[in-house]
Amino acid sequence: MRASLLALTLLLALPFAASAATVAEATAWLVAKDARAAPAITALLKAQPRSADVHVLHARLLLQQREPEDAIEAAERAVALGPVNAQAHYWLGNALGQRIGQVNMLRQASMAPKLREAFERALELDPAIHEARLNLIEFYLQAPSFAGGSVDKARAHAAELVRRDPPRGHYAAGRLAQHAEDLPAAAKAYGAAYRARPDNTNFRMAAGTAWQAAQQWDEAFALYQAWTKEDPAAAGAQYQLGRTAALSGRFLPEGEAALRRYLALPLAPGQPPHHHAWYRLGQVQAHAGKKDAARVSFQNALKGEPGNDDFEAALSAL
Repeated sequence: MRASLLALTLLLALPFAASAATVAEATAWLVAKDARAAPAITALLKAQPRSADVHVLHARLLLQQREPEDAIEAAERAVALGPVNAQAHYWLGNALGQRIGQVNMLRQASMAPKLREAFERALELDPAIHEARLNLIEFYLQAPSFAGGSVDKARAHAAELVRRDPPRGHYAAGRLAQHAEDLPAAAKAYGAAYRARPDNTNFRMAAGTAWQAAQQWDEAFALYQAWTKEDPAAAGAQYQLGRTAALSGRFLPEGEAALRRYLALPLAPGQPPHHHAWYRLGQVQAHAGKKDAARVSFQNALKGEPGNDDFEAALSAL
């Protein structure tokens, strides 16, 4: 009887065991932004409450949901459970990085050392986390010297990336050149990063905007035209295609169409607000001699940001 009951218990448990996601499966769903990720991670937290890897996943989910305060707590829990877990420190740094732009200067000053230390510790534990090195370069370039900023340290990490991962090394060189306001050098370096790894969205966007800044219009236009053809829902690429037209006065029909597509897409976190797109659309229309349409676009821009000097000047110039 006991054997039969045990067999029945195991049989009843099989569907639930089969349906439970592994950490690897939940990670893949999280990266793909699959709806299964959140419930899978919740279940893993209940099943493995003392797993640093699971708490790292939870922090990543919270960052994806734009909840950096909670993500910091989850990442700190991961670090406490796994003090030599490099990914725990790395994602703590990312959580602090997302949060630091949302707080006042006093809190930024207290958070900055923690952010730097998190990425430095991640690299001590695993020197192959190249994104941590890129994040440290950004920190050293942006932070004031009293908070640990250092161009020399940024250069040292860039040199290490050149050795360990040349495409990221090119990107880091572009960031250093951009910081030094050397636009031609930045455009060359970002272009090299993109050509070496064209599937990297960050490299692609950096190359395009650097070519815009250097007024290399043909290169910028070709990049964004190809990108929007590959992925019409790539909102950032649509906006930048329109921006290229607005800044250059060229590719006007394509630029207008791209900005209208951008305005029709949902506004995602981190994307330019729609009133900026209306402003760029007005510039494109003004270049094309469509004064009435441009006037409407500039007025729509001002509805989104009343009193903006650039918007008002563009409207007055018609």
